[in-house]
Amino acid sequence: MSEPVDRRSKGLTGRRSFEVRATAVATPEELWPLVGEAARWKEWSFLDRSDLIAEGQPVADGVGAVRRFSSHGVGSQEEVVVWDPPHHLGYAILKGFPVRHYRGDVHLDADGSGTAITWSATFDELIPGTGKVMELVLHSVIKRFMAGLIRYADQHRTGTGTKSTH
Repeated sequence: MSEPVDRRSKGLTGRRSFEVRATAVATPEELWPLVGEAARWKEWSFLDRSDLIAEGQPVADGVGAVRRFSSHGVGSQEEVVVWDPPHHLGYAILKGFPVRHYRGDVHLDADGSGTAITWSATFDELIPGTGKVMELVLHSVIKRFMAGLIRYADQHRTGTGTKSTH
């Protein structure tokens, strides 16, 4: 499996953003339940806990849902802010990382018989001077999530790895 490709931009002081892109053999419809349903994250990621602590609309995992993710007792809580199956999940971190105004978006776009995945995030540093470190940490976490998602979905669909990266 090749590594996901990422793009980073520094923007204003204290404001950080990055993007990770990759292509999966699995379709958006096959990937969506893995990304959209909080309980499924522990199947494909390094997390040992993934669940809802508040339900959203129009389904439990939809807009307004608060998702809890953790590994070895360390984790985060996130609120779903965009729910557009099977193409777009948007979320905001409520607690668990020392950042402000974190917004993440996962886009699943049909690409031939597979899916182009774009996972982006933007945040403000909470403590002046920590933005670069938090960007590196969050970027690393997203890359691990992306690689695990693709590996799991593609193997459970066809027994193969990724098609290509952008």
